[in-house]
Amino acid sequence: MFCRITMLVSLAVLPVSGWANTVLTSIKPIQMITHELTLGVTEPEVLLSANTSPHDYALRPSDVKMIRHSDLVIWFGRDLEPFLEKVLSQQNNVFTISDIADLKLREYGEEEHHNHDGHDHGNHDPHFWLGVEQAQQVAQAITSRLIAMDAEHKEIYLKNLDSFLDQLKQTDEQISSQLAGVIHQPYYVFHEAYDYFEQHYGLNNVGHFTVSPDRKPGAKTLISIRQALASNQAKCVFSEPQFKPAVIQSVVRGSDAKVGILDPLGTEIPVTKGSYFLFLKSMADSYYHCLSQ
Repeated sequence: MFCRITMLVSLAVLPVSGWANTVLTSIKPIQMITHELTLGVTEPEVLLSANTSPHDYALRPSDVKMIRHSDLVIWFGRDLEPFLEKVLSQQNNVFTISDIADLKLREYGEEEHHNHDGHDHGNHDPHFWLGVEQAQQVAQAITSRLIAMDAEHKEIYLKNLDSFLDQLKQTDEQISSQLAGVIHQPYYVFHEAYDYFEQHYGLNNVGHFTVSPDRKPGAKTLISIRQALASNQAKCVFSEPQFKPAVIQSVVRGSDAKVGILDPLGTEIPVTKGSYFLFLKSMADSYYHCLSQ
């Protein structure tokens, strides 16, 4: 289930002499992964605060200034952070995760690939950081980019990558063991963000309120979920701290379903050594505590 992937080395980036080691990441999960890879060299910064969703963010002048003054900007791509597309198209210090060759992204189906309010939400699920294999691929690619820009610290980056992969494997095994007893329990999530995590561990997601958090749940969807909960077809309904939709409480009312919280951005987790693995464990804890009741 867990395999090592050959280090990506064929990146067409020339070393930059005198690099100031300023790395900027778009969202917190990317910051947490990058932090593990740059230990002993630099500490990556983040553009969006932890309680901010990338789905509906608007750039401020201070954000643009931060981007301009960074030596490397790491983002997923327009499918997740469309607000960054224009400003980053004018930069040559950008690493786009969605451009990684052979990155194993889940392709959206007809319902999920949607275009509304003038925003195209892309063809692929961007929540790679919730997938063990995807995070592994991304960590390897980021390491290659760091080495290409800063060859002086190559050995540190490679050592950090080895440590990351080892700890990811250990965390994966711990979560597999923890969730083994609840994989058949049915539940609903607020928005469809967790497929990489759920498919990897075999969890039983029976539906979601909305494809994207900036899209309100439809009346038919709410009626269907309410009926399912009334007939005890789901054990839990998970909300998210970034949105706190009152609609979940109204749908659950009168049923035996429990309400849990899944935080796809790790809002309460400080970015320090090991924070990404703590984040994955906190996700597993959220599922387990609700589904095991």
